[in-house]
Amino acid sequence: MNIETGNLFASIADPAGKELFVDLVRSDNVVIQHIVSYGQASPESGWYDQQDNEWVMLLQGEARLEFDNGDIVEMVVGDYVNIPAHVRHRVASTAPDTATIWLAVHYL
Repeated sequence: MNIETGNLFASIADPAGKELFVDLVRSDNVVIQHIVSYGQASPESGWYDQQDNEWVMLLQGEARLEFDNGDIVEMVVGDYVNIPAHVRHRVASTAPDTATIWLAVHYL
């Protein structure tokens, strides 16, 4: 049996201005990701339209999600949102002065 351990707050240094995406668990039905943002946002014309549902929680920082129906979700530490498959959304902003740490679960 291979037991994996880790810490979501370790090794979160800014990787040259890029967001960090790490798959923690991957199976046929679920992907659990650790995401670290450093002030990034989706491109103005960049909407996510994912085939899987996504549950995402903010562990550190702040973020603002925008949905193509005009809804805005302001997120702070501890907030989560469940986004059904094919609901178009984008990251409008993340905290510019600290790492924003997300835990994302993509599932069928």
